[in-house]
Amino acid sequence: MWPFKKLVSLKDSAIFKGFIDWHSHILPGVDDGVQTMEESLEILNLYEQLGVRAVWLTPHIMEDIPNTPSFLKERFVELQTAYTGKVRLHLAAENMLDNLFEERLEKNELLPLGESGDHLLVETSYFNPPLNLYDILNRIKAKGYYPVLAHPERYVYMDKSDYWQLRELGVRFQLNLPSLIGLYGKHAQTIAEQLKKRAFYDYIGTDIHSVRLLQK
Repeated sequence: MWPFKKLVSLKDSAIFKGFIDWHSHILPGVDDGVQTMEESLEILNLYEQLGVRAVWLTPHIMEDIPNTPSFLKERFVELQTAYTGKVRLHLAAENMLDNLFEERLEKNELLPLGESGDHLLVETSYFNPPLNLYDILNRIKAKGYYPVLAHPERYVYMDKSDYWQLRELGVRFQLNLPSLIGLYGKHAQTIAEQLKKRAFYDYIGTDIHSVRLLQK
């Protein structure tokens, strides 16, 4: 997958040296990401070799995967106990903007992103936004959080005006690094390049779901 693979190793490329991964699905057995502790540890050991400094574990929370903060915290402690390396681990969540999220937001039952605890990583369907998208985003802000939109380059319903409107609203953007090399198709790659050129991205993540991402 990585375009320089035949010329230089991922480690020698140094693209991950000092990197903070703001979006990952490494916490084992909680969503559609990594399923076993063994694979989680394998990824973290590879991260250490690549020079990754820290990683935010951001498992899905949505109606189809109704993880609770307490359950995810328990699994996080298990991973912290098992992993003895140097990569700093942090727990947050990737929140689908659905009815479950609105319930959790009202009760403040959330796992925020960032050291200050005032950012929320959110996503929508790739094909259709919630009917009340901007209302939800404003309510997130009213609760004292900054919305961080995961992988905006992947939403096929968005166009240039949507990105500008979201930025004007104060929404922050998180780039999926593999988008830049076409992992999600040419359209997402083109949008990612355009948003990056305009300096619209605030955070970068791998959105890694499997060790295979690092082996391609």
